[in-house]
Amino acid sequence: KADAQPVPEWLCGLRLEQYCHTFSEAGLKTLWECRELTAAQLERMGVALPGHRKRILRSLQKLLPSERGMEGEMEREGEGWEEDRPVPRERTKFRAVSPPTPAPRPRPENLSLKETASKQQSGEKPSPVSPSFHLYEQCSSPGQAEMGAPPLPPKSYAVGSYKEPKVTPRTRPPCRPPIPPRATVSSKTMPLPKKCTFYILPSDGAVVATPGAPEGSKGSHRWVKLDADYLRYFDSEKDVYSKRIIPTSSITGVANVGDQKFEVVTHNRIFLFRAESDSERNEWVSVLQDFIGPARMRPGHELTLNPCVTSEIKGYLELRGLRSKLYTVVCGDKVFLYKNAEDYKMGIGITSIDMNVGNVKDMDKRAFDLTTPYRTFNFVAETDQLKEQWMEAMRDSIAEALSNYEVAEKIWAEPANQKCADCGTTKPEWAAINLGVVFCKRCAGEHRSLGPSISKVRSLKMDKKVWTDNLIQLFLVLGNERANQFWAANVPPSEALSPTSSSEERRRYIIAKYREGKYRRYHPLFGNQGELDNALCINVQSSDVCETLALVFCGADVNCETGVPDLPSPSVLAAFHGQNLQVEFLTLNRNTETKVAMHPEHYIPLPSITHNGFLFKTASMARPITERKNKEEFSRRWCVLNDGQFNYYESDKNATPNGGLKMREIVCLVVNPPETHGYDHSFEIYSDAERLYLFGTDNPETMREWVKSIAKSFIPAYAEELLQQDFERIGRLRYKDPLNLESSRVGWFCLAASTLHVCLEDSHGQDSIDLQKLLELSRDSEVLVLVERGRTLYIEGERKLDFHGWVAAIQRAAGSSGDTLSQQQLTEGDIPVIVERCIHYITQYGLTSEGIYRKSGVNSKIAALLEAFRRDARSVWLKEGEQQVDDVTNVLKRFFRDIEEGLFSQEAPTVTDESKRISQYQHLFNSLPRVNKATLRTLVNHLYCVQRFAELNQMNLHNLAIVFGPTLFQTDGKDYNAGRVVEDLIQHYVIIFHVNQHQLKRQLDEITYIIKLRDNLNPKTGPASGDFICTVYLEEKKETAEQHVKIPATMTAAELTFEILDRRKMSVKEKDYWCCFEISEKEETERPLHYQERVLPIVHSLGVDSHLLVKKHYNMEAMLVYLASKVDMTKHGMLKFKEERSLLGLTTGSFNDRYFMLNHTSLRLYKDVRVSACVCSNRPEKEWPVKCLKVYQGIKKKLRPPTWYLCCDTQTEMREWFATFLSIQVRSNSRATSRSAPLDTRMGNVSLIPLRGNENEMRNSVAAFIADPLAVSLISQSQNDMFIALTIIQSF
Repeated sequence: KADAQPVPEWLCGLRLEQYCHTFSEAGLKTLWECRELTAAQLERMGVALPGHRKRILRSLQKLLPSERGMEGEMEREGEGWEEDRPVPRERTKFRAVSPPTPAPRPRPENLSLKETASKQQSGEKPSPVSPSFHLYEQCSSPGQAEMGAPPLPPKSYAVGSYKEPKVTPRTRPPCRPPIPPRATVSSKTMPLPKKCTFYILPSDGAVVATPGAPEGSKGSHRWVKLDADYLRYFDSEKDVYSKRIIPTSSITGVANVGDQKFEVVTHNRIFLFRAESDSERNEWVSVLQDFIGPARMRPGHELTLNPCVTSEIKGYLELRGLRSKLYTVVCGDKVFLYKNAEDYKMGIGITSIDMNVGNVKDMDKRAFDLTTPYRTFNFVAETDQLKEQWMEAMRDSIAEALSNYEVAEKIWAEPANQKCADCGTTKPEWAAINLGVVFCKRCAGEHRSLGPSISKVRSLKMDKKVWTDNLIQLFLVLGNERANQFWAANVPPSEALSPTSSSEERRRYIIAKYREGKYRRYHPLFGNQGELDNALCINVQSSDVCETLALVFCGADVNCETGVPDLPSPSVLAAFHGQNLQVEFLTLNRNTETKVAMHPEHYIPLPSITHNGFLFKTASMARPITERKNKEEFSRRWCVLNDGQFNYYESDKNATPNGGLKMREIVCLVVNPPETHGYDHSFEIYSDAERLYLFGTDNPETMREWVKSIAKSFIPAYAEELLQQDFERIGRLRYKDPLNLESSRVGWFCLAASTLHVCLEDSHGQDSIDLQKLLELSRDSEVLVLVERGRTLYIEGERKLDFHGWVAAIQRAAGSSGDTLSQQQLTEGDIPVIVERCIHYITQYGLTSEGIYRKSGVNSKIAALLEAFRRDARSVWLKEGEQQVDDVTNVLKRFFRDIEEGLFSQEAPTVTDESKRISQYQHLFNSLPRVNKATLRTLVNHLYCVQRFAELNQMNLHNLAIVFGPTLFQTDGKDYNAGRVVEDLIQHYVIIFHVNQHQLKRQLDEITYIIKLRDNLNPKTGPASGDFICTVYLEEKKETAEQHVKIPATMTAAELTFEILDRRKMSVKEKDYWCCFEISEKEETERPLHYQERVLPIVHSLGVDSHLLVKKHYNMEAMLVYLASKVDMTKHGMLKFKEERSLLGLTTGSFNDRYFMLNHTSLRLYKDVRVSACVCSNRPEKEWPVKCLKVYQGIKKKLRPPTWYLCCDTQTEMREWFATFLSIQVRSNSRATSRSAPLDTRMGNVSLIPLRGNENEMRNSVAAFIADPLAVSLISQSQNDMFIALTIIQSF
């Protein structure tokens, strides 16, 4: 008889034998005892998967049809109710058999109900209900203290009552009556779902009647829907998301309360509804009463108010558009919104969101969007960390909604597959189909990083098409336990993973386990290739798949020859003997890479590589590719690699190739970054005939297979270890040994990230060079020099085409690859080069500088020096005189302030006890990454030395902590604890870092000796020789604009201008040009200084009424346009000329028209144009060398002769003469120093002038300016001159 069938036998028939123990613990031994099980009870018992619950309930319905009214329950577990389902048959009355009491369930379905008949007869009126607002309604909670529910918050509105006759107040029982499971309700009395339009009525009369409502009604017009789980109401019939959801399990009573009105009573609230008519009201009341009526007749279980108790994450989220936050719960494949946590406990929510149509999108700051086809929910989390947790939980919910458990259930049928093969996490959902192991989500990420050539990762839930019957059976035969008997036979306990292991630990373990085979059980035939292949051919004829796994991953070749012509490969041999699982395993591992260390005596050459398929190819070329190739430039070709020959054809039907090359002709293979060209994935082949072949595809797997096959074909046997690297460039180059520079030899090189792997002819195995730690990287003609400590390698360019690519790639890899400490160019001690060189310079020249690290340097110099370090720190050398100490100290501080992830990876300790704090500092230091640890030790050592000389530099322990606390912790001075931590690290430097005090003493003695030596060589006798304090004005001469500047002998006009602008923190716009002028107030003249002109001689020559002024060139752009239009830098034309003479102390002379000619050497004066036209035969009336003249703008009234005045008719003409004169004079100016001046837009240098117009115009402008790069900085003009003139003074 079916009802007497034992539960284990029944579950085995359902392939759910894993639940036998669960049913036994619940006291269910026969099928008859399971007749009243519901989905909720199953979930509480531990049947967590919805598919399993459905399978169990369907089986009970089929085997015990007369004992179960399962339609409603089955539909609740299914897809939902149909809109127009007919009224079900009458419910079946159950026998009085109490089901077993299971453990508390995570998602309750049944709640205790209340008797309502007596209350209905008493005529009790409902308690007030608040007005509705936005997404949710407020309801009253009378008597909640009596029923044991948590109290509601105080009402924010006045509570009124209906003006009706007084009635006897309703009384509630002292405790909740127990309620049976909801599944006992017969579906025949429940015509569900039920939908209708209602008016939800407030009791205080404060809400205006909804348009269209019956006369006298006041409330909100709502569309109400009742299904098996919830009573919901919406704004309209078209809305998808409700304004309120009431679990049907929480309804305790339904009663008529007046004309067309009825109330729905829950455990803590009363909802008042008004129908369109009395008949409709009565129908709804009847349905609801029939729904809860049978539940009151049976004993039930412990009350659980909210069905979402098994949530993945819950808490408050801000929903943009609302003033308050909503309590949000992610549960299974849904997201529920509640007004607050109290509502969540009572199960009264706002709406639910089905995640099978959802998508989570990251937004700015703490915001993220949950997008559905019907609405976008804009959430804002409280912190960035919580935001990530919410997004991950919602994505998991989406995956849960889209998941299919059919395959997972079959794989989990093998008990060993119910735990991750790597870390032991339960219910793993991912697998490596070629390795035969099942693992969890966190381990799956590390398996993907191995690449598909090692681990082919597939999902048990989402990759259903991959899981054929043979593949599923293969995993059941292997199982994690048997697979790990090979893969994890020798795992040390200290290296084993646990479910709580970090990502870094998982990465190390999985690489060692599967890529390196560190823990595998070696086969007895390991190292003997022939015996391994022979054993494989014999074993595939049997069903022992575990032995095949051991043979393959110990070196047996899955494509080896069997010796049988009709059955050439092991897979064909296995298929012939009907071993389908063997065929499946061999097929999956046809291209799997196995890292096997072969013994030389047993090594045999690998079989010839064969590969073919379609690729997209460009025409071969003899020059490097510098531009992006679009898809239109590629042609589709059928490519074949076979017997050491690579050919490409017009199509796969052509027999004659369009071209090809032999594998021995390939000298370099390059894998381009994704999206370099029109096709997302591309690679380049360089031949020894100086030709470059570019191939592309949109399929990354196709590209990897081709790259692997081609690389295997041309790399020699002794360099095969290079193929294990994830390379971007691999090939052969010639090199020279430092001990024998006369002859070069061939080596094979592989560039992977910032490491250059090398296999040389005379070396055993591969060697590697960390390019970021090179002491020197230089290029001399066609030789690239790589200098490490104790080793130098000379790489020669045998062919220019591929050698130039190697040089560029190595130089790029040797530079800083990012903004974190570990991505900087490093020293041998893992210290960033910028940190070491700054500290070395400051130790040599700055430890005695007063206020070191507190004084600010010149911002422009700091930015330029920091940029040089970031571009190539190895090429930057700090020298005394070229860099100032304050500039270098600020570069070091700014580097630590701007570095990503900071120097510290976790928060510093805050305990008050000093000994405990020191212990925690030591733990913090030991937990830092390798580069961070070395950098912190070096920096604290330097700061310790600085404070030891505080009597000279005034930087004691406290002052250094104030400066470096915010810098190292990147807190912008807002965290007081940061300064205290730095102070502790410096003060307890010896203890925290376990410093050898003898070495520290020797270091301090060396520094003391350096300071004394510098004092002896440069005795301090006061201010620096030649320094002069000068007053400089900004834009105009007034007291508030003056700046007192110390002028060293080496200061240039550009440096003075920079310092003034930086002091005043002037912001410079795109078209602003600044210059330093020599101004004479009394004579109303001015002269711009060349940006390389030394300022100190000008200061010494200034008169009483003269001063220096920094201001803008207002007409600079017009002058630049004029100079750009000049072909040769000459000018001639008529000017008014006056020469001042002194006669008995009186000046004489008047203006006369003269013709002037200005060229590169001199300024010539002619009486008229005709005379000047015969330059070859007529000498000028006057001639002055350009280099002996000074040019001023304005009128100088009292200058000693000889002085000449040149007057122009217009300001434009004067500007052209002035620009030409200064441009020529600067070009031949002997006072310009050889020291290069920094480029800055504020000085108007040509290289930073903003370019406008089309490409040709910009090129013409640049070409014109390149001819005279120094001219721009000297161009200026005076504005609003009453008399426009050029004053020329001859210097003797």
